[in-house]
Amino acid sequence: MDRGTEHPAPGRIPLAVVVVGRDGLVSHWSRGARRLFALTKEEAIGRPALDLLPVSGALPEEDDAPSFDSYGAYDGLGPDLESSLGGQLSYPASGRARLTVPEHGGAARRDRVDLLWWAYPLVGPGPERLLVLAADARGLRPGGLPGPGAVPAPERIAPGFALHTDFPGAEELARRLPDILPSMSVGEGARIVAQILELGYPILEFSENHLVPVTPDWGVSRRAGRRARRERAAGTAAPGAPLAPDAAHGYPDDEDDEDGEDLEYAAVREHLEFLNEVSGRIGTSLDLAETIVEVSRAVVPRFTDVAGTYLREQVVAGEGFPEGVPDTTTMWHRVALEHTDEPGRWDDVVPVGEAMPFPAHTPFFQCMTSGDPVLVERITEEAGHAIASQFEKRDIRPLITGRSMLVVPLKARDVVLGFMILLRHPERPVFNDMDRVTGAELAARAGLVLDNARMYTYQENVAETLQDSMLPHIPARMSGCDIATRYLPGTLLGRVGGDWFDAVKLPGARTAFVVGDVMGHGLNSAAMMGQLRTAVQTMAGLDLPPAQLLRGLDDLAQRLGDGYLATCLYTVYDPVAGELRVANAGHIPPVLVRAEDGRSELLDLPTGAPIGVGGVAFESVRVPVSGGDRLVMCTDGLVEVRGEDIGVGLATLCASAAHPAASMDDACDTITRTLAGRGGRKDDVALLMARLNGIGPDDVAEWRLARDVREVRRARAAVREQLRSWRLEPLADTAEVLVSELVTNAVRHAHRPVVLRLVRGDTLLCEVDDDDHELPTLLDAGPGADRGRGLLVVSTLAREWGTSRTATGKTVWCELTLPPVRSRPSRW
Repeated sequence: MDRGTEHPAPGRIPLAVVVVGRDGLVSHWSRGARRLFALTKEEAIGRPALDLLPVSGALPEEDDAPSFDSYGAYDGLGPDLESSLGGQLSYPASGRARLTVPEHGGAARRDRVDLLWWAYPLVGPGPERLLVLAADARGLRPGGLPGPGAVPAPERIAPGFALHTDFPGAEELARRLPDILPSMSVGEGARIVAQILELGYPILEFSENHLVPVTPDWGVSRRAGRRARRERAAGTAAPGAPLAPDAAHGYPDDEDDEDGEDLEYAAVREHLEFLNEVSGRIGTSLDLAETIVEVSRAVVPRFTDVAGTYLREQVVAGEGFPEGVPDTTTMWHRVALEHTDEPGRWDDVVPVGEAMPFPAHTPFFQCMTSGDPVLVERITEEAGHAIASQFEKRDIRPLITGRSMLVVPLKARDVVLGFMILLRHPERPVFNDMDRVTGAELAARAGLVLDNARMYTYQENVAETLQDSMLPHIPARMSGCDIATRYLPGTLLGRVGGDWFDAVKLPGARTAFVVGDVMGHGLNSAAMMGQLRTAVQTMAGLDLPPAQLLRGLDDLAQRLGDGYLATCLYTVYDPVAGELRVANAGHIPPVLVRAEDGRSELLDLPTGAPIGVGGVAFESVRVPVSGGDRLVMCTDGLVEVRGEDIGVGLATLCASAAHPAASMDDACDTITRTLAGRGGRKDDVALLMARLNGIGPDDVAEWRLARDVREVRRARAAVREQLRSWRLEPLADTAEVLVSELVTNAVRHAHRPVVLRLVRGDTLLCEVDDDDHELPTLLDAGPGADRGRGLLVVSTLAREWGTSRTATGKTVWCELTLPPVRSRPSRW
């Protein structure tokens, strides 16, 4: 339509924007459409467009109807809109129509609206099929076109299209249309705008020489409207001042604020709505990784097309709060990248997980050191080259050149935790000062959310480290038994608790099993648990009987303070005798699964009072066991469910413990899977399972030796012969030396006969018992010393050695590692 015409400034008129889908239903309904057609967005979305939009161009003559000389030529263009709505046209169409809508002043009255419309068919992968722009022609009075650059009284007013782009301000529509499509994604909006530019700008023809591009006007504020009306009434209105909505145009003075807001106010409101929406979408989790993804996805595609998030090393690692201002050596980890480009375009060039520093001349360094947003309206070739130089052997210039960039800091407590790089496609409006403010506010909120997630991650890591340090690393196999354990942290009350388990090696090839539960949760309970666990290990090393050990633990708890309360179950397993000695301090009883018939039972024990109560006696019970029996000990968090009798949980524990399993670990998993998922478990759980393999009579040899040094020779010969029968000849020489030293020391200090015992288990155990209560100690024996050399030899040759007091004296023991050629098949 380029006919050598004059091109006044764009006409600003209230513009309705409607998008129709391929199904013929309305998918977008702007605020201008609500005003023009008197239907709310909720009433219009999803309804057939044919029911809402005018499809007839007949224009009855009325006294108040505008009479423009050449307008009648367009009376027949109404059906083209119907054709467009029906998908029959593949080219843009425009026209006018008459529409009856409810009067703004009340539903009882009707108003005839003279409409100008433009329809654009849309193509592409999206669901949109048609874009319709419409305006109220009554606003175009014969006195001139509203907007800057007044136009004389027109010869005619006709809607049309211009395929050339030399109108002053014509591209404003392309810039402003995304602002009036707020419910559409950035990709959809950009695609629609691109097609409008290709199909032609909407224009108004006033004469052969006056073509005016249409620019949407969201109206002016109520205050400005009243001022304009007063100025017009006084004859002092500025030339070309916009027509303010008034009652004559169908906009009453008492119209709500949305109808009276100007474009700037609407943009501010749009940004505030965006920030409010983003605030509701981020921070839904305290998981740091999930929060990072939430923050990145919240801004794409509505605010930006590309969002890259970088965080400092300490934040990513979940460590303490980073100190100091970042510098050129600070490593920044790229933790997230969201974009609207084709999949994979960014992945190879800027992969997530990469760490890199940024030099001082970059906008990123400026943002991280100043703590303020940095705006680059367009990345020039030179700037793109400078940025791309930071990426070794990767050219990112095609990805960033020509785009608008905003770098915003992610701060918390005035410390920069990271920053976000936001990029917009070249066809989108550049970031402006309002976007800078919005980005800064967005980053501030995101920074707080990330810091909360960082602190939670840090505290969780500390808690897990503390808990792991307090839980023992028990070998899967100890003398005469196999062991499996599980610890489950509390699911709702924190990851640190007071539950613990332990297995302590005792003299005589025995093992002590311990399970305890400090009352309460949190760091205090964990600290108390650490103290009690250490005390149990110490007293168990003294080989105290179970009841006496609990008595000593109770005394310690009372000395530590009134708040020290705990339950504890202490069991000593003797694989040679085939028995358990069990003492209980207020704990739930253990389960014993018999290997003979697979039957499980709760051991009947004296309950006892919890540790820390004081003044209560503890009793121990002897329980005979057979090889292959299993002992299951746990804390009450595994069996207790709020509102359910604990007997139900204990019965379930018995049943699940008896369930056949391929291994000890599988058996533990069966128990935890069965019980831990019931009723929303809150407490932490400690579980210990031991398969009691036993040590048979053929694996034990014992001799009584008189108090005579000549018995040392007899002891050496007996040991060598026994090892030969056990096919352990490689250990004979070393074992003879160790036995010689231990027996020599015993016969010199004993008052009664000495007992020598060899036990073949996972190791070769050698024990010597005598009635002397004084424990030997390892001395620093010099070349000329006449004492201390015996234990020095034992310490050097033995895998382990130790001493313990007994009821009649003491035991000195040592162990040797069995030769690797000997293997013991599993008895599971």
